[in-house]
Amino acid sequence: MNDWISNAITPPNKASQKLAEAHQATLTKPPGSLGFLESIAIQFAAWQDTVKPKLEKIHISIFAADHGIADESVSAFPQAVTAEMVKNFANGGAAISVLAEEAQANFEIIDVGVKDFTSLDKVISQRVGNATANFARQSAMTEKELNLALQAGFDAAERAKQADCFIGGEMGIANTTSATAIACLILDKNAQELTGAGTGLDDKGILHKASIIDKAIKLHQAQIQEPLDILLNVGGFEIAALTGAYIRCAQLGVPILVDGFISTAAALQAVHIQPDVRQWMLFAHTSAEQGHQQLLAALQAEPILNLGMRLGEGSGAAMAIPIIRQALLLHNTMATFAEAGVSEKS
Repeated sequence: MNDWISNAITPPNKASQKLAEAHQATLTKPPGSLGFLESIAIQFAAWQDTVKPKLEKIHISIFAADHGIADESVSAFPQAVTAEMVKNFANGGAAISVLAEEAQANFEIIDVGVKDFTSLDKVISQRVGNATANFARQSAMTEKELNLALQAGFDAAERAKQADCFIGGEMGIANTTSATAIACLILDKNAQELTGAGTGLDDKGILHKASIIDKAIKLHQAQIQEPLDILLNVGGFEIAALTGAYIRCAQLGVPILVDGFISTAAALQAVHIQPDVRQWMLFAHTSAEQGHQQLLAALQAEPILNLGMRLGEGSGAAMAIPIIRQALLLHNTMATFAEAGVSEKS
């Protein structure tokens, strides 16, 4: 059922990248004076196989699911908040809802396993199960559930295949616990190094959360023989869906703008499965969540923003959209030295 995961990924176009680099050198500014904005424009040129790329069509998919690990008191908020926030997304009241509208993005919410959720017209129902199992005591999901979650991500990417950029977001109380466990297993770290406050835990709560993650890692580590086993044992339905979406977007040649800690854990998982996925990723921001910088370092990622955010939902990625658009605007419309009659560097 997951045969598509191993499909080949075409790298970004090197010829267009070189042409964009050459174009940057002709613009009326000292070389490199626009800093990372220049790199962003050149990267989009390589992705879109054109010297003058655009960012018009943005597709945002928010995957929502609940987690059995919430039973271990690893979140400051009750599990009911997942369903309540999904309704808030659909009603336009969440941060990502506001930002998606401002960006004129195609915005969708996918329920992949919100506990006891009543369907809504504005929410795509692609339910894998009624929350994952408590991975402190057993595997988070079955192989069938994992396949269904990955398929939900595949389907979202297919809906985004005409987009200039894909943003994946998530909602799920206790999902920083799952994301941290995934990162610990991939990076071979102990939980204390990567565990953060999540929904707002105090120091005592963070220590408890880290101890639960370490206990779970010891329970499952011997059973993990390949990358997908990590999702099977400690993953979340929404994190697996994000992983699937990232892999499929890279296969389709759709640029990916990665959000914060949980989305980056899914990105790390996707790259762990298919290393070539990394070539299609741009990272939006550095989260205030402990451990995020270590995930970014492992992915050799240079984020666009650092605003002290740790909301999730894809909100940090949406905040980066105006910066990217300005980078492309400068690249595409600034005068060249020849056009402006300005003397070049001697």
